[in-house]
Amino acid sequence: MVVPTCLPLVLRRCHACASGRFRANGKFRVNANHKLLDAWLLVLCTACGETAKLSVLERVNVRSVRPELLDRLHDNDPGLAAELLQDPVVRRRNRIALDWDGAWRLDTGGSDHLDREVIDVSIRFAARIPVRPVRLIAEGCGLSRAEVERLITEGKLVSAVRLSGRLSGDFTFTLKR
Repeated sequence: MVVPTCLPLVLRRCHACASGRFRANGKFRVNANHKLLDAWLLVLCTACGETAKLSVLERVNVRSVRPELLDRLHDNDPGLAAELLQDPVVRRRNRIALDWDGAWRLDTGGSDHLDREVIDVSIRFAARIPVRPVRLIAEGCGLSRAEVERLITEGKLVSAVRLSGRLSGDFTFTLKR
């Protein structure tokens, strides 16, 4: 299973120092103007520490916001921050991308299955983390990426999905030794 270990870096240009990376710490800012509510996820520039706001809610009537969502915003819920960073609407509205390098780990559940002749493996994602399948297979089976590529070209590593590029959804593969 592919599991996130921390929040990903936010790729966006800093207006203060022209850096391109921000770190989300799970803090929110909520502002009410009469009956209208605005909410932002705060991110910090990794170079200069400048704070930027990612818009979550814009001029929304207070009564239309679910009370549990409002409570999570006020409590600075890091789980909510992770959900919002993965929301395509929030990413498109704020014109950001995510950098997942170093923000995930592969949980294999032990290595007792690696000595078999044929291995059927199912990869599940706890969150939509775009990862190269070749890298996952190499880490999970204790192989180099070049070795995994060779096994694919020889037909000893097969899958119903294309193993080149990036995937963020569950898939299975079969490895024949």
